[in-house]
Amino acid sequence: MNSQAMSLAQLQREMARAVMMPLTPDEEMRRESPDGRSMDQVAASIIAPNSRLSSFERLEIYNRQYWYRVLGALAEDFPALRSVIGARAFEAMSVAYLSEHPSRSFSLRNLGSHLSEWLKKNPHFAGRRARLAEDVARIEWAFVEAFDGAERDPLTLEQISTLDGDSHLALQPHLRLVALDFPVDELVLNLHKNEKRQTSEAGVRHEDDEEAPAKLPALRYKATWLAVHRVDFSVYYLRIRREEFLTLAAIQAGIPLAQAIETGVTSSRVPSGKRPQLVGQWFKSWSELGWMCAPDIEGLHS
Repeated sequence: MNSQAMSLAQLQREMARAVMMPLTPDEEMRRESPDGRSMDQVAASIIAPNSRLSSFERLEIYNRQYWYRVLGALAEDFPALRSVIGARAFEAMSVAYLSEHPSRSFSLRNLGSHLSEWLKKNPHFAGRRARLAEDVARIEWAFVEAFDGAERDPLTLEQISTLDGDSHLALQPHLRLVALDFPVDELVLNLHKNEKRQTSEAGVRHEDDEEAPAKLPALRYKATWLAVHRVDFSVYYLRIRREEFLTLAAIQAGIPLAQAIETGVTSSRVPSGKRPQLVGQWFKSWSELGWMCAPDIEGLHS
């Protein structure tokens, strides 16, 4: 098929397939497409040569720049994960992940949206730290979502107190609830701080120093629940108890208020007589943090 025979949509799809095709280990464009066609012929069908470069060489520039950009963007969003599994393993993981989940959005912000789930299905890319890596990826993606998620007018405690058990509440769109197998929140924060310190230092960092996974403190399995939220353009992680997490998750899912509270406190070890006080403390804290807002009316009836 030549360029004259292609519609604009066909030309765009062919270009996208070529540009998103993984590079060789030497960071060159592959000589064959995944379906076995010669990339010289593919390139000639979608891009013309010039006085200095062949069609293949011109297309190779776009192929390289696509991968340099998306790999760099993923590394920027997941610096702690890169430290945990090591730079070389992270690059191999990134190429495999992005081959299955290439950029589908106008924004590179969405590149890592499937990474934690993908790691769960492909643990060999993280080696012995696979389960830890899943948690780290889960936190770092929550960081991305909390940083640029929407914010709505919060409800005051007085406004919330006027609601009954059948009422609905909503959480701020930027608030993310994260359930972890390991208490890695402090580890991620420390790795982020270390990354910022290293990138701000003068001089060139040697690539060999970045290959090995970071030395980590011993971490034992411990179920941990986090609320990741934004305050004044900064993202914070707040550890919460399981029953508080379950209540917030129920509210977020659109469950009526009384049922949402029951979902959280049913399994609580707090004596039943003290549970109303506990729930009152939760709502006081949530209102002070600005987490509660009115639900989307259209969403309730959809």
